[in-house]
Amino acid sequence: MMDFFCLNQVRARNPLVHSITNTVAAHFTANGLLAVGASPIMANEAAEMADMAAVCDALLINIGTLEQSTIAAMFAAGKAANARGIPVVLDPVGVAATPLRRETVARLLEEVKFAAVRGNAAEIGFIAGEAWQGKGVDAGQGVKNAARIAAAAAQKYQCTVAVSGETDYVSDGLTAYAVKNHTPLFPKITASGCLLGAVIAAFLAASAKGGELAAVTEACAFYALAGETAAQGLDCRQSGTFGVKLIDCLAMTTAQDLADKARIEAV
Repeated sequence: MMDFFCLNQVRARNPLVHSITNTVAAHFTANGLLAVGASPIMANEAAEMADMAAVCDALLINIGTLEQSTIAAMFAAGKAANARGIPVVLDPVGVAATPLRRETVARLLEEVKFAAVRGNAAEIGFIAGEAWQGKGVDAGQGVKNAARIAAAAAQKYQCTVAVSGETDYVSDGLTAYAVKNHTPLFPKITASGCLLGAVIAAFLAASAKGGELAAVTEACAFYALAGETAAQGLDCRQSGTFGVKLIDCLAMTTAQDLADKARIEAV
């Protein structure tokens, strides 16, 4: 049984999470972080990235809506965060879709040290160098062992990797966990995966050095459990209601709920 420490630490410390995220996800991400107990800040100007790193507790880089100006901000923010020693999370949204995305993510992974990378199986499979079928932000076809893909990416980039899906897989390259809480309503709302990346950043900000695997696993379980709870009593056509209830359930889910209801297995 896993111990759950990070959620209470997030709510006690109220970490400030700097999110360079896509235009689709920004509002939802900010409200989700507030519900979890963290504080959001969205800033995309490269000239202020060093100042942001000086006051923030974690950084999320999400490439969903790339622009040259935000690409410059991503590199400036990532390097400033590394210099200060705060955790950086990468969400390589649709990385395989275009040359710009592929080149940007390759450079980010080379020049910035990430504490964690979160994506769907297609995205993580691509950066791990796995043969893949998929497009855009869809998970694609052909996943036979998402835990293996997570481990391969974690070993390649020396970080913790979360593969999101019906079951989430989290690995540091040596140890892997499966998080089996889920609801099919997650893919029905935009930015649900993007918000998870921000939640992971908040949990990493509240964790001890060396506890990245536990923090990311707890973040995934917490988020999935909140989604399960929000989906209770809804059918697949009530995605709008689900999105609102998810924010509520992120605020209401407790560490005791995690201890009682999280379905986490070592793999």
